[in-house]
Parts: sequence; structure tokens; C-alpha cells
Amino acid sequence: MNIFRLAGDMTHLASVLVLLLKIHTIKSCAGISLKTQELYAIVFASRYLDIFTDFISLYNTLMKLIFLGSSFSIVWYMRSHKIVRRSYDKDQDTFRHYFLLLPCLLVALLINEKFTFKEVMWTFSLYLEAVAIVPQLVLLQRTRNIDNLTGQYVFLLGAYRGLYILNWIYRYFTEPHYIHWIPWISGIVQTLLYADFFYYYFESWKNNKKLQLPA
Repeated sequence: MNIFRLAGDMTHLASVLVLLLKIHTIKSCAGISLKTQELYAIVFASRYLDIFTDFISLYNTLMKLIFLGSSFSIVWYMRSHKIVRRSYDKDQDTFRHYFLLLPCLLVALLINEKFTFKEVMWTFSLYLEAVAIVPQLVLLQRTRNIDNLTGQYVFLLGAYRGLYILNWIYRYFTEPHYIHWIPWISGIVQTLLYADFFYYYFESWKNNKKLQLPA
């Protein structure tokens, strides 16, 4: 494992911890899209079907368990916790996220590295992860005013994918025959979706102002 992959994993983990801190400590999910969290739960559930059958390393298994457990616990908090669910802005979080599921599944059935159930579901998880942030970004544009923890959560999510791209570049130049177009293209699409958010995030940081996205 190279430094970029490790940094990407730790940044991804930090994004989850920031969100759990917001939900568990403040007892609020204001500004967080339940639609995006449900999509992430589906991403991890479909990606980690091999968790009990294929052992790679203790680190790998722990990370899978953390992301599976945290994604479903966040969905539970936002849907069922008697205090947290009151802060969920259902009227603003209206993006029809289920319209993302079928296209991603159809593309995974058509474009994959190997036509097996696990491989198709893994590919589906890559395509879905690439667009899972869309409901969250739409919600942030509608609400405009973004609290610090929500802004940090989205920034860390985008930074994690950016670090993974550096990891792929590093491996391309250091490992022979390392070419994986599906995760590469999916990762680039995902990172590009954050471009607008990154711009306003750094502008707010540079000018020491509250983060706001244009409507």
C-alpha cells in the first residue's frame, strides 16, 4: 500500500467520523442528504459481498466493516432516531435518487471486467459511488448556508477520491500492467462533481467567510 492509498483511506474514514460526530454529539443531521447516505449504504453493501468469503488482510476487513456499519447506522439515525430525525430537512432533500440506481446497474451489466455476480455488483458500486454525492450537492445548493461540520464532511469525501486518483497514477508508473479503466473513469467523474464545491470551499477558507453555494 502506498502513501496516497493510505491517505485516501484515512481521509474517507475521517469524513465518516466527522458526520458521525455531528449526528451523535450534536444530535442533528441538518444539511445532510438522507438520499446520499442511502446510496452510500447500497454502494458498500454491493461492493463488499466478499467480506466473509475472501480474506485479503485484517486492515482490509476492518475498513469494510467500518464503512458498512457506519453507512447503515447513519441511515438509521436519520430515519429512526427520535431526536436526530427531527432535524432532517425532508422538504429540501427531494432529489429522486432511485433514478440513479437503474442506469448504474444497466451500465454495470454492459461494461464490466468479468461477467460474474460479484464482479457486476462491484462495478455497479463504482458507478453508483461516482454519482451518490449528487443529492447532497443539490441539497447544499438549496439550503446555501452550510455549517462547518457538513462542509468538512463533503470536503473530506471529495479529497478522499482525489487522493485515490493520485494512488492510481502512482501505481500506473510503478506497477507493470496496472490498467483499470472502470474505477479510473468512475473516480474522475466523481471528483469532477466536487469541482464547484471545492472552489467555493477554498474561497470561503481564503476569505474567512461562512461557506455558501450559489442557488
